[in-house]
Amino acid sequence: MERTPDLIDTARSQWREVHPDLDTTSIDVVGRVLRASAVLRQRLDAAFAEEGLNRAEFDLLCALRRSDAPVTPGRLNSLTVSSGAATTKRIQQLAERGLLERAVDARDRRSARIALTEQGREVIDRAFRRNLEAERHLLSGLDPGRRQELVTGLADLLGALEGPGPLG
Repeated sequence: MERTPDLIDTARSQWREVHPDLDTTSIDVVGRVLRASAVLRQRLDAAFAEEGLNRAEFDLLCALRRSDAPVTPGRLNSLTVSSGAATTKRIQQLAERGLLERAVDARDRRSARIALTEQGREVIDRAFRRNLEAERHLLSGLDPGRRQELVTGLADLLGALEGPGPLG
């Protein structure tokens, strides 16, 4: 079965005209992953925007919700693939909104531990449920076999990019 050409096919064709000497096959994967990511983010952002959250705040609150104990800002940097400055800014904004709290680490007074407040847990639980519902809807056009192929292929891609283990 032949698939319908997409924007990435068009871009590769145009690049072949401009630079016929260059190998553009990497665009087949990288271009589609980046475009799919952008489209998914755009369509999923509405799921948590109802809670007044943006993508970065949603990701940070999700990381805290999955943690079984308060975490350091440095750990949040790793979990959300964010810079220290960006994480610090988000922590402050979310704390001001009453969604999380900062506590000085009892063992190292120079460090802080970040945890969700009860309000923060309620907000992220609602937003996460909406997000999952939106994800299921967006993926409903793929048959289960095709979805599993994507799971395997994308896991292989991430493994090649990040290395072994959950955080590289």
